[in-house]
Amino acid sequence: MDDQSQRKPTSKGVIAAAAEIASILPPTPLLPIEIGGVQVHVKAEILQPVGAFKIRGAWWRLSNLNAEEREAGVVAVSSGNHAQGVAWAARRLGITARIVMPRDAPQVKLDATRALGAQVVLYERPGEDRDAVAAALIAEHGGTLVHAFGDAGVIEGQGSAGIEIAAQLGTQPSRIIACCGGGGLAAGLSLACADSAIVPVEPVGWDMVGQALAAGKIVSVGANPPPTICDALQPNATKRINLAVLSGRSEAGVTVTDDEVRAAQRFAFAKLRLVVEPGGAAALAAALSGKVPLDKGTVIMLTGGNVDPAQFAATIKQDVP
Repeated sequence: MDDQSQRKPTSKGVIAAAAEIASILPPTPLLPIEIGGVQVHVKAEILQPVGAFKIRGAWWRLSNLNAEEREAGVVAVSSGNHAQGVAWAARRLGITARIVMPRDAPQVKLDATRALGAQVVLYERPGEDRDAVAAALIAEHGGTLVHAFGDAGVIEGQGSAGIEIAAQLGTQPSRIIACCGGGGLAAGLSLACADSAIVPVEPVGWDMVGQALAAGKIVSVGANPPPTICDALQPNATKRINLAVLSGRSEAGVTVTDDEVRAAQRFAFAKLRLVVEPGGAAALAAALSGKVPLDKGTVIMLTGGNVDPAQFAATIKQDVP
């Protein structure tokens, strides 16, 4: 019986995930960059085969399914990057994947997920409960839910990025600034790099992890949350498994505006020659806007590069209202 959603993620699990992932994927680059006169590093997860770090958790989770679970297939919920990670891993492992995605997800993410062989099931955002849609699929077809962040195996897989960072630096970083949706990456990094300060960065009005850490309990997004261009960072709430890992290990976190995110996208393109999607640039936005202190041991996560070409072109031209 599958128990990945019930067990607690561990540092040992992160180390095992890192070894497994290293056997199929090369490490992503750790690039030096100067910000405000301080040299820091960015971890270019945008260069993963699916354009985002989510491939890590998806691979570790799916590769640990038993034969019966693989035969039944998997179900996931995602705005696009986790969807592609699960679809990529499922295709490689010969597993059927059904992905619940919002109808307003970027077309580039919808197309890429379908191209990887997954069945995409659309829902309305806002209006429909995506978890309920996923539960209905499992009730009808069977399968294992591979949650985007509230899952021990996914958390451990995401944490493998921290193992890579420490190996590339030759030491644990002083601080890792991480784009944050539900907290899967931040939780994994906190297990991988116990001596590092972990700083989750969320869009203004969508800081469900930051608010949960401050309150010591799960906090849900309000009835009318503000719009954000960070489509990948819009969970209604974090999960208990993430909060349990992050409590006492993570900084309170910070929030960034759309304008700060766009400025970070332009910076990454101009200084690093990298295309970063809005949600993938949130951590860089926090660093550039002075919301997080920087030192030579700081690492900034660039988590995703799956951006609509027209939207990105407008951002680079600064032709955005």
